[in-house]
Amino acid sequence: MQSAASSVQFPALKRGLVAILRGITPEDAEAVGAGLAEAGFEAIEVPLNSPHPLRSVELLARRFGDSLLIGAGTVLSAASVKDVASAGGGLIVAPNVEEVVLATAASQGLISMPGVFTATEALNALRWGASALKFFPASALGAGGISAIRAILPSGAMLGAVGGVAEADFPTYWRAGVRVFGLGSSLYQPGDKATSVLARAQSVIAAYDALSFKAS
Repeated sequence: MQSAASSVQFPALKRGLVAILRGITPEDAEAVGAGLAEAGFEAIEVPLNSPHPLRSVELLARRFGDSLLIGAGTVLSAASVKDVASAGGGLIVAPNVEEVVLATAASQGLISMPGVFTATEALNALRWGASALKFFPASALGAGGISAIRAILPSGAMLGAVGGVAEADFPTYWRAGVRVFGLGSSLYQPGDKATSVLARAQSVIAAYDALSFKAS
């Protein structure tokens, strides 16, 4: 199996938190992004089934690209990977595992985080150059399932949990080996004001910091 070390490496973020802004519009993207940055988030994902997602990626990357990891989710094709790269994005997130998507992301120098649910999917994703694994939907697999699959993965594999995850779940998933958490509707819903997102983001940051200081 190809080593995960040959892929574009997932960055060493101060906090392994990705804000998933599903449904965000370009009109709201910068204000919400500013609130997330103020709270301490370092990674933002705009799913491609949002309104005019590439424009939002472009706006966020232009304003925050020097300090935040900006990218897109629900990326299902090589063409979409290239579109995200052209918009200035540096992160490719998918709900599934497609070899061509991962290969294209690597060729573009982009970080990739495909969705996996089984040991076969996880091993294939690493073989094909994934930067990290997104266990999705994490709430269905559970921390126990993730821990069981982790036992057969390379020791350096970066694991994320997305789908039904909120800050109250951090300790359980952390003990299972998860170091990246993607938060969607618990953090942002379409139409939310930037001030509301900021308040939620601050709560998430506090929960993560309390966890990481206590965990080994």
